[in-house]
Amino acid sequence: MIDHAADTDLFSPVTLGALHLANRIVMAPLTRSRMADDGVPNDLHATYYAQRATAGLIIAEATNISAQGRGYAMTPGIWTQEQVAGWKTVTDAVHAAGGKIVCQLWHVGRFSSVELQPDGQAPVAPSAIKAEGSTYTEKGFVEVSMPRALETAEIAGIIEQYQRAAQNAKQAGFDGVEVHSANSYLLDQFLRDSTNQRSDQYGGSIENRARLTLEVTRAVIDVWGSDRVGIRLSPVTPDAGNTPPDSHVMATYGYLIQQLNPLNLAYLHFVEGATATSRSVPEGVDLDALSAQFTGPFIGNNNYDLPLALERRAQGRIDAVAFGRLFIANPDLVERLRRGTQLTIAPRESYYGGGAKGYIDWPTASA
Repeated sequence: MIDHAADTDLFSPVTLGALHLANRIVMAPLTRSRMADDGVPNDLHATYYAQRATAGLIIAEATNISAQGRGYAMTPGIWTQEQVAGWKTVTDAVHAAGGKIVCQLWHVGRFSSVELQPDGQAPVAPSAIKAEGSTYTEKGFVEVSMPRALETAEIAGIIEQYQRAAQNAKQAGFDGVEVHSANSYLLDQFLRDSTNQRSDQYGGSIENRARLTLEVTRAVIDVWGSDRVGIRLSPVTPDAGNTPPDSHVMATYGYLIQQLNPLNLAYLHFVEGATATSRSVPEGVDLDALSAQFTGPFIGNNNYDLPLALERRAQGRIDAVAFGRLFIANPDLVERLRRGTQLTIAPRESYYGGGAKGYIDWPTASA
């Protein structure tokens, strides 16, 4: 076995805002679809996250901020007291194992079905533009529904949903929160001109389209303080309905990053390429040039292996690195990477749904 620790500081402590981490290895948010319909975590989830608590930071799976924000069955929530109590079981277990964990605040926007929405209502979006694809409900896969455009007067209520979820996350014992403004979900839908055709103060210009993400981030900071709030962006990811990128990626996300800088966030978590698929980007897009504009700590994400992480850390392009799928079958991923131990690759059928099998039964290398 090879000890990589002498060659890099990836395995050394780092501070992101007020988050003092044991190492620079982050567990990326992973939707595993193992919740009951009420979105309440239980002891199974506490075991799963505690097993992976040697990560410097765990970003918990995307968590619905409201019943309206829900777009997939069997995903967790943070809008009821039962969900808060369930997450408290998880955060207590992670902390007992010496780890740190933040809650990723999620509203899917247009990528949902009337079968998942309260009273069978249409999903909400910046504009009434239907997404492509299907989503998973308690009845199986169904085509996503046509959304309705949010009225201007309703947007304050969306911001309140995020703020209330942030307050609930604090009550649940999280160490901070991450604003999910990525993967073509609601906040990203407002950012992109491909999904935002509004004519009010939340549409049209780049400044207007970035407004909701900035207002949500400030509302969450009011709860947590800026040094315990991170944000996730994915400038070119087509997820959640095969959404086209913004027509001016560099200008749009560059403006947003420049506006985020004065907020002094704990970190920017960036999807470099298309989430979980490719690190390639469209012509004219330079994600390194975008991320370099951020003045705070930067977490790189997407198809990283150890050599790439070592290279980009040595170049000073990342402050920490997020691994997703590798954490599924390697609960002790940090030690395996540090020691050069062979990694286990989880079969895709274990990713989503089910119970303990393929979830908490992966052995550590020492076992």
